[in-house]
Amino acid sequence: MRGAAGADESRVFERRESAVRSYCRRFDCVFDTAEGSVVRDVTGREYLDFVAGAGSLNYGHNDADMRAALIAHLEQCGIAHSLDLSSSAKSAFLAAFESLVLLPRRLDYRVQFTGPTGANAVEAALKLARKVTGRSNVVAFTNGFHGVSLGALAATGNRHHRVGPQLPLPGVTRMPYDGYQGAGVDTADLLERMLRDPSSGLDAPAAIMLETVQGEGGLNVASAAWLRRVAELAHDSGALLIVDDVQAGCGRTGTFFSFEPYGIVPDLVVLSKSISGYGLPMALLLIRPEYDVWQPGEHNGTFRGNVHAFVTARVALTKFWADADFTAVVARRADLLARGLAEVADSVPRAVPKGRGMMRGVDVGSGELAATITRRCFAEGLMLETAGPYDQVVKVLAPLTTEDEQLQHGLDILLAAARGVDRGPDVGPERDLRGSSGLVPA
Repeated sequence: MRGAAGADESRVFERRESAVRSYCRRFDCVFDTAEGSVVRDVTGREYLDFVAGAGSLNYGHNDADMRAALIAHLEQCGIAHSLDLSSSAKSAFLAAFESLVLLPRRLDYRVQFTGPTGANAVEAALKLARKVTGRSNVVAFTNGFHGVSLGALAATGNRHHRVGPQLPLPGVTRMPYDGYQGAGVDTADLLERMLRDPSSGLDAPAAIMLETVQGEGGLNVASAAWLRRVAELAHDSGALLIVDDVQAGCGRTGTFFSFEPYGIVPDLVVLSKSISGYGLPMALLLIRPEYDVWQPGEHNGTFRGNVHAFVTARVALTKFWADADFTAVVARRADLLARGLAEVADSVPRAVPKGRGMMRGVDVGSGELAATITRRCFAEGLMLETAGPYDQVVKVLAPLTTEDEQLQHGLDILLAAARGVDRGPDVGPERDLRGSSGLVPA
């Protein structure tokens, strides 16, 4: 589609698309083209995209090198679909992933290609952990988000996604995440006590699953001490440690894996979103070799291993992760983002900056206020989303490749929107109810 969309073209979405659609309600226009951190609608208006496909576009839209490699693959009639057959595209990706990601970090994971979404990889991780241990229970955490298929949904805290009481979602014990009960409470103490007490009601878990930074849960950041202790508790209790790096991985928090700075090595790691580099569907489950106990075909799917995603993912790895320069650039931009968001937080009473690396935002204390701010931003050409149990966190997921000037321009728009919004009466009790265990409204 090029040029302005006719009225009937715009109405076709309401006429034919399911009521489940969500992002398009917030960003009410018809998008057409995109490059880098900029998207354009059919009228030619440009927007800075700080949503980045909910973290699927860490390297921006239509990277020229990835695009060229994909076009070349298509023009050469490269194989497009291959189940889990060996292919030259898969070989090239695996070799790049091994040499640029695993070996420099002294990691020895096997790579399982699951279905193409993060939820597919989470389901595989849960299934494998249960197979390895012979146990059924899984420990997950308040505010966690792991997907909306049934197994992943059981580990997801948000009541809105869990569809209230209509769906029985067994097999998960939810524990408080780091900071959930306030800064003075180490929630790992409770986890340890319940794991060791045979009368706690906590069945011995097959796995403990967590995000080091909770994306949809409100940009809650786990401390190094808490993560290390949870990893030790998993080991001591015979459970596998699963890190869901779907949104926090692929450089979003500054290092390729979000857990790298903390000296922990998860037993299973879930990757998706930006692993393809180009927004193409792709998901991986990384498995410590001793736990790769699958029988051939025991966990499968028609679309495991997206060949086109292999092509772009290889380019993403070789272009951005071959040396330390990219990490240094991301760190500089993360500092710029942190300073800018601190200024935004200072402009809103009791607001709190949150997050890590290029996965940051501001908790403004009210979903209504956050929605108003993001609407004002969109009117000025900046796309942002919200997160948290009340959608009270204005969330910034700018592509890691966003130029400094673009990043600053976006922050200027956000600051002006925050300063200019009419806040009305003082913020109510949402301010202190940051947890979402499924027991509070979403």
